[in-house]
Order: sequence, then structure tokens, then C-alpha cells
Amino acid sequence: MNTALQGRHAVVTGAARGIGAEIARTLAAEGARVSLIGRDRAALEKVQKALAGNGHAVAAADVSDEASVRAAFDALRAASGPISILVNNAGQAESAPFLKTSVDLWQRMLAVNLTGSFLCAQAALPDMLEAGWGRIVNIASTAGQKGYAYVSAYAAAKHGVIGLTRSLALEVARKGITVNAVCPGYTETDILRNSVANVVGKTGRSEADALAEFAAVNPQRRIVQPAEVADAVRWLCGEGAASMNGQSISVSGGEVTP
Repeated sequence: MNTALQGRHAVVTGAARGIGAEIARTLAAEGARVSLIGRDRAALEKVQKALAGNGHAVAAADVSDEASVRAAFDALRAASGPISILVNNAGQAESAPFLKTSVDLWQRMLAVNLTGSFLCAQAALPDMLEAGWGRIVNIASTAGQKGYAYVSAYAAAKHGVIGLTRSLALEVARKGITVNAVCPGYTETDILRNSVANVVGKTGRSEADALAEFAAVNPQRRIVQPAEVADAVRWLCGEGAASMNGQSISVSGGEVTP
């Protein structure tokens, strides 16, 4: 067990399913008090009930809305104490050719993926500064490291998350706080399943063939599992990663290398 996490209050956004739920389970297993944020309270409560340990809380919130974020963090702070760890996992991915990318789609991708990370970091950071210790982990994407065709808005938002990570990391480097990004490749999540369904619907290919196309991007020829992403987050939240700051760690089987 990572003793550095025992008793610490960790907030995970987008925690109702997929990578976020797996991160919540991993941090709870390490002894953290985990607060779950998402839009679907019933789904959050289902994850909450399955977590190891006690003292876990939930809050329904729209991370792209400042008032909603503030209310959620105030409630979670009142329930579980000052926040030591923030994992900005909430995100959405939509695809469209560039000339068919509407302003609405563009704004949605920025709002959830980038503005949401900004607002949640602003809400959590004061507790970390007061304590002189903190961990912020932003879940970005390989799309924020290299880009992909037909997801320009999503890729731009995730590049922004990496820029935010690097800048904030420098600002708090001498405050006992680290800020890093984890960048998964194609991972077994609802986002990937929706992408596969989109390919099947547009091309008529089988689901297996569509999934194989996504897996082929990974040099290991496989889909990343949420537990692998969660384990990277767990490490970054511990004392052993105290010198990791401003980094963008690719969990992608070698798809992105320095």
C-alpha cells in the first residue's frame, strides 16, 4: 500500500465509469478518502458503494460550469476535509472533419476537457497551498501529444490540458505540489466503444475489424486497459514521484515516445 495516500482526500472527476471509476477504486484501495464528481449521481453512488474503505463522498456537477464546480468542491470539502489530490479525468470526445466542425462542437470540447480542468484545479489548489502538499493529475490523451485526424477540437483541448499542466507545475514547484498529465492511448472505455460504433455505422465494417484498426495504432497492437492508466495516476500521487512535475506520461504501448 502507498502509505503517502492513506487518509488523504482525493477528488476524481468523471468518476462514474471507465478510467475515472478505475482511478477512484485504485486510490481508495491505497487508503485515500475518495470524492467522486460527475453528472450522473446514481452512477457515482454505485461506484462509491464498491470502493474499499470508508469516508467516500459524491457530488453531481458540471465541471465546465464555475458555480457548479464551486458548490461541489465546497460540499466535498465539508464532508471529507481539505483536498490533497485532484484527478481531472472528466472529458468528452467527438469527431468531425475540420470543415464540418461547428463552433458548438469546438466549444463543447474546450469546455469539458480544458475549462473543466482549469476550474477544478482552481477549486482544489488553495487547500494544497495551505497544507504545503498536493498532487494534481490531469488525464489528457495521446491526442494532446500528437493529434489525430478528424478530432481537431478534441486534440486542441487536450493539447491545452498539457499546456495548463506544464505552466501550473512551474508555478507551484516550490510549494510541495506537483502537477502532471497522464496521456492514454486508445483505452477500453465508453469513448472507444462509441468510436468503434461510429466506424461500423459509417463503413459497414465489423466491430472486430473496427476495433483492430484502433488497436493497430498501439505498437503493442492492443487496447490500453483502465487499470493501467489508474496505476500511473497512483504512482504520481505518491511520495516516490515527488520529482515528477510538469510531465506528460504516455500510456500507449510506445505510440508516443520522447
